[in-house]
Amino acid sequence: MMPDQQPPLPAQDHEPIRRATTASMQSLLAQYFETQTADDVMAANDPTPAEPVRHALSVTDETPRLRPEDAIAASFARLEAALHVEPVVVQGVEPEQNEWPASAQALIESLMMENERLREQLHQRTLALQSARDQADNDVLTPTLNRRAFLNEVHRAMADCKRYGEEACLIYLDMDSFKAINDAYGHGAGDAALIYVAETLKASVREGDAVARIGGDEFAILLRRADLKSSRVKAMKLEAELMMGTFAYNGLYLKTGGSFGVRAYAGQPTAEAWLSEADAAMFLVKKSAR
Repeated sequence: MMPDQQPPLPAQDHEPIRRATTASMQSLLAQYFETQTADDVMAANDPTPAEPVRHALSVTDETPRLRPEDAIAASFARLEAALHVEPVVVQGVEPEQNEWPASAQALIESLMMENERLREQLHQRTLALQSARDQADNDVLTPTLNRRAFLNEVHRAMADCKRYGEEACLIYLDMDSFKAINDAYGHGAGDAALIYVAETLKASVREGDAVARIGGDEFAILLRRADLKSSRVKAMKLEAELMMGTFAYNGLYLKTGGSFGVRAYAGQPTAEAWLSEADAAMFLVKKSAR
């Protein structure tokens, strides 16, 4: 060897890097997908000191789990730990001047970019899922549940009553003068009346209770851990509040009211059956008031 020639670089063992990065990528993807693929494909040609080994990650995204975002931070920490390899020591170079192999640096940068992509994808899908849930469960006009979502809540309350011996009641409301408001002031006024009633009902319930617009001008309230006597008192208070209150529409202050029926849970076979009994109780109250 001539005096001015540099000694050849030692051959690098890339197998530990390949195994570590592939395993860590599998661990990262497992946090987001039911099934995943992460393959580390090395270049076909043998590496030479002048041309470092190149790696390519082939990732297949499948059904997302939509885990919370804190799983991303935990998986990224495991990823960094799995990728920790000792720097390559080159003869004649001080230890503090050593650097990671170029292939390892490229893989780390690639995985960091993939992590950011998955983080953003998870965030967007979480927002889309929440929006879809809101549209599926909420009434299109009022700040209440729709009929389907309410019946699901009633079904869960029935299960709790059976399992824990709890009490529960349904209050059914049919608005008075709704058609007259629509005819006299238009559908905009009718919508304002519906929103006013919905907001009044929602303001009166506790956490764990539920309010829904069942259809048209009819509403229902689910009262958990409430007996028949206290539920009837609540219905009377709501009736009085609606009768004394007003809602604004186009500079006018309009009034509306409602008829209330109450039915306690007594082993009804279905949520629909229980709701129908509350509706029938409301009809009797409305009929007796005529």
